[in-house]
Amino acid sequence: MLNQPLLTQLKQWQHRARVEAECIADWWASHTVDHANGGFYGEVSRENRPVAGANKSIIQHSRILWFFSEYALLSGSARYRQLATRAFQYLIEHFDDDKYGAVVWLLDHQGEVVNDKKQTYAISFAIYGLVAYYKLSADELALSKATDYFSLLETHAKDAVHNGYVEAFSGNWQPLADVRLSGEDENFPKTMNTHLHVLEAYTALHAVAPTRQTHQALANLIDIFERHIIDHSSAHLRLFMELDWCERSTVWSYGHDIECSWLMFETLEVLADPERLARLTPLVVRMAETTLAEGIGNKGQVLDRFDCKTQRRHPTSQWWVQAEGLVGFLNGFLLTKSPLLPPVINDIWQFIEDFHRDNEFGEWHYLATCDQSNLPLTYKAGAWKAPYHNGRAMMEISKLVDRIRHQQETTVAQ
Repeated sequence: MLNQPLLTQLKQWQHRARVEAECIADWWASHTVDHANGGFYGEVSRENRPVAGANKSIIQHSRILWFFSEYALLSGSARYRQLATRAFQYLIEHFDDDKYGAVVWLLDHQGEVVNDKKQTYAISFAIYGLVAYYKLSADELALSKATDYFSLLETHAKDAVHNGYVEAFSGNWQPLADVRLSGEDENFPKTMNTHLHVLEAYTALHAVAPTRQTHQALANLIDIFERHIIDHSSAHLRLFMELDWCERSTVWSYGHDIECSWLMFETLEVLADPERLARLTPLVVRMAETTLAEGIGNKGQVLDRFDCKTQRRHPTSQWWVQAEGLVGFLNGFLLTKSPLLPPVINDIWQFIEDFHRDNEFGEWHYLATCDQSNLPLTYKAGAWKAPYHNGRAMMEISKLVDRIRHQQETTVAQ
């Protein structure tokens, strides 16, 4: 049973999340639409100025597609529905590779291909965005493309020898020497991050169009996380691996740990496998508990990472880590009702308000302002920053509060 102060707190979180979701949606609608060249600007500065000539990334674009589709579905807004359609049409017309399939990695500002490589992570986000648009529009082309991309990943990216998914390929699906997702990543053929977002995309696809193939792929991914990616001794994720799953990680990522905890639980519910749900829910909870025990900074924020070589925690805060912390800990509260979690959630909210939310120009800072004295300011919108993490967090918080309140009502009725 939840006491009245906590029930009041839940309502306040839900109201705050709904208001913030609309602020995020309005900012992206107001400042990122590229009327001259189509689609959305590849980069917008902290002061809301489009960066002339900035390339357009499939990561950013598919996340924009996902967000406007999901938020239009939630809000019923015609404005956001139109922007979701704009994002869908641009993806099909410019990012979709009609020769070799799936999506290309990078376009110039006019929509011409700059880099046609096939990055498994990127194709997964395209599936994620296309499924969201299908939910909104019932457009069969969106579902057909998502299904095609799924089949291409299963055909080309899946490792037939060791299982799992390889990071990247050339435009025509040939091996690449450099498979890194970004300059911050290590050059290894398998990563936690890619598998996490394949899991996310396949979960979304299976939820709207379940088949034997999607069920098998999703169950296999859950098993991969259990066997190869989650370190059961530490309850952290292994980040970088060889083809045979030999670990090459040197850090733990608290943001990914807490994100994985709630995404895995979402997958387990969609998969509807009682045995896996019962077996793995305690592991989901343990990952959240480990982040709580090890990954909270002195301002109440979720820290970025832990360096296993130096044994030091990295204090810098990126916006997405705090967003995932809110969802992951609230999901943990749904599962455990631990009294330790509400104060932590409150602290993260306060940290976002104090250091991430930009009350001058809108949206959230990429880096917390308390971390910017020795680091350059970065873009407000760009290749790696879209309304996906914080926008999704606000929508997920609202849904989780409804679930927790429903649990309470059911308990009282009994």
